[in-house]
Amino acid sequence: MSSSFIVFLSVFLVSCGQEAREKPLVKSIKVWHWMSDREDAFLELAKRYETEKGIKVDLELYAPSDAYTQKVRAAAQTNTLPDIFGVLGVKRDFASFVKSNYVYDLTEEMNRDNGAWKNKLFAKALAVNEFEQDNSFGVKPGIYGAPIDVTNIQMLYNKDLLEAVGVNKPPKTWKDLIEVTRKLRAKGMQGLVSGWGETWMIDCFASNYAFNIMGKDKILDTIRGKVSYADPDWVKVFDLFREMRDEGALASGIVTMVNKTAEQIFANNRAAFAFNGSWCVNVYKGMNPNLNYGAMLPPEVSDKYPMAIWGGAGSSFMVNKQSKDIQASVDFLKWLTDAPQQVFLSKETQGLPSNKYSLKDMPMALSQFANAMDNATHPNVWGVSESPIVIEAFDKGIQSIIIGEKTPEQLAREVQAVKEREMAKNQ
Repeated sequence: MSSSFIVFLSVFLVSCGQEAREKPLVKSIKVWHWMSDREDAFLELAKRYETEKGIKVDLELYAPSDAYTQKVRAAAQTNTLPDIFGVLGVKRDFASFVKSNYVYDLTEEMNRDNGAWKNKLFAKALAVNEFEQDNSFGVKPGIYGAPIDVTNIQMLYNKDLLEAVGVNKPPKTWKDLIEVTRKLRAKGMQGLVSGWGETWMIDCFASNYAFNIMGKDKILDTIRGKVSYADPDWVKVFDLFREMRDEGALASGIVTMVNKTAEQIFANNRAAFAFNGSWCVNVYKGMNPNLNYGAMLPPEVSDKYPMAIWGGAGSSFMVNKQSKDIQASVDFLKWLTDAPQQVFLSKETQGLPSNKYSLKDMPMALSQFANAMDNATHPNVWGVSESPIVIEAFDKGIQSIIIGEKTPEQLAREVQAVKEREMAKNQ
């Protein structure tokens, strides 16, 4: 062996050793999540990823969601967040994590190769994780999370109960809905059930009809303080709850009912309609596999504006900007949102995939939810947000209408008074 070759070999080995020290191989990435219903599916995907890529995915489950949120907030304060995690809560909470440098900006990765990753995902799901130019939170414009599934909230109808009162198709208009509930009541059947003891679901239902009655611009101007909650259009929204009450269209105890109870009532054929999210497909399958039902948009009151439903990303993951393995974490999220993994997750959990090319072999009701994604909106993408105190007065006031304690006109005045007090505090 020549001396020159020995010198070359020594230099080569030293340089390789230095490079290896500078770029250590990634052996594992850590993921925190809160989705106990998807734990088994995630564990299976983690095994597949390790087999394919040679990288171990350490999954840690913290449930319920409240406990998870506390865990993430505490970890942020001590800079001990994992490589991948999720931020639960309103957009303001998400923005605070971004501004504190705990969330990596995925925009460049999403747009790479002519938007190869971004274009696979539902735009409405991406919007929940995106901050637009001149957003009110002061966050640099960009996409900061990857949705792993999507969801929306619609109405469900029990086909057997409707047929029992001579109705062969779901109602398309509010007038039709009220007429059907009259027929149901005459037969001793309940109309609409939902977990309206959880006030966010009341907020969602009212928002749907506000969009239909007055349109998005007027809603946002109300939040900005330019339109009064005492406006006749808002009174019309509140009056829908009065009408449902007077017509006996609502299930007994709906204002104190949690959604799990509402799901049991609908699954057991004890109500003809339900207001619930796409996650219900998996829930109803477990409660009553033989339930004969479909999903539909809430019946419209007006033809002036389209019906909007709450929807978007169901669950999303963010990459920790402080992670030592940012690229490995990004690569895992790309893999997780690719079609094969999305199809697997959808089949295992009966959820809607975030990858729009993975919509196949779905139950009929789930396909109906998927087909309505174009109607989806969400307060997290509106660019403005209402005061929590105003929202509380709004939602609890609707509960008061349902039990007969307030009129729609009274509630409209009261909510506006709360709104004005909140605005005065910020001046």
